[in-house]
Amino acid sequence: MKRHDPVRLQAMVTAIFQACGSSGTEASIIAQHLVTSNLVGHDSHGIVRVHKYVAWCQAGEVLANRHVEVTSDRGATLLVDGGFGYGQVIGLEAMDLLAERARKNGFAALAIRNSAHLGRIGAWPEQLASAGLISVHFVNTSGYGILVAPHGGSDRRLSANPIAAGAPRKNAPPLILDIATSIIAEGKIQMMRNKGEPLPHGAVVDGAGKPTTDPQAFYGPPPGAIFPFGGHKGSGLSFFCEVLAGSLSGGFASNPDSPTAGRLVNNMLSIAFDPDAFGGTQFFADDLARLERWTTGSPPLDADKPVLLPGDIEARTRAERHANGIPVDDTTWRQLSATARALGLQPDDYRD
Repeated sequence: MKRHDPVRLQAMVTAIFQACGSSGTEASIIAQHLVTSNLVGHDSHGIVRVHKYVAWCQAGEVLANRHVEVTSDRGATLLVDGGFGYGQVIGLEAMDLLAERARKNGFAALAIRNSAHLGRIGAWPEQLASAGLISVHFVNTSGYGILVAPHGGSDRRLSANPIAAGAPRKNAPPLILDIATSIIAEGKIQMMRNKGEPLPHGAVVDGAGKPTTDPQAFYGPPPGAIFPFGGHKGSGLSFFCEVLAGSLSGGFASNPDSPTAGRLVNNMLSIAFDPDAFGGTQFFADDLARLERWTTGSPPLDADKPVLLPGDIEARTRAERHANGIPVDDTTWRQLSATARALGLQPDDYRD
């Protein structure tokens, strides 16, 4: 795969969203989020999403230049509505509000409803960790983001429903957990289809409920389904993502009959903690450092693969791709280029 300079890639994606109707500020926020996802190795949530976002915007399913609207404010709890705006903007603004309330109260919870795709969920605990806060996040998708079979089922009933968490560290990148409750994220299926690679065994069934490793079989017709990770455990976590992010926020759990069924809508419950309000900031930092040393001190099963902490792989990938460029497969580049040309841009202007 050809590697692309992150700065040029971000400029290209910014230009695409400006041409699609976003303000310069909004376009830059979306582009930075997507390219950063590629930088940290989450290609499934990076520039592969651009052509879909543009198609949704042109269809009126995502609305440009929207901002969070606070619909309920009880001090330490907030409910905001995204107005179907770009999730990269809605998430950024919402996390700023959450950080301010958590610092004021020691703890705060914020629910987002009616946001377009929130992108890489790990970005939101990263933002809060940069403010010195610990956080946990639960996400669901109503409408046509329903992709996952419940444990024991064979068709789409739940969403991929990510869970993320983060904690700040002194003089080191934050600890970040960012996982889907499905065995594989749908964006990764897109990437594997683009690369012509098979899916892992046991991750997906086709539209007839039969196991398959063919990415195209997942999309059908008829469409297949992804399994939750860990059987009943992942399925149970996914179900409660629906409860906490969808039902609690008023944004709806996965339901093809909901009012948002005609578009991809994300809802998210985020809870943030100021360590100074609990055991104390210094104690937290010291004890976390002890936990890190204890955990990574375990003798590795493979001498060439040391024990890693949540976020270590992303930090290493970010450094490597900053230095050497972001690898982009030919299909993804063609999709990105076609989107740019359709908006009157010249992709070659952004090549290295």
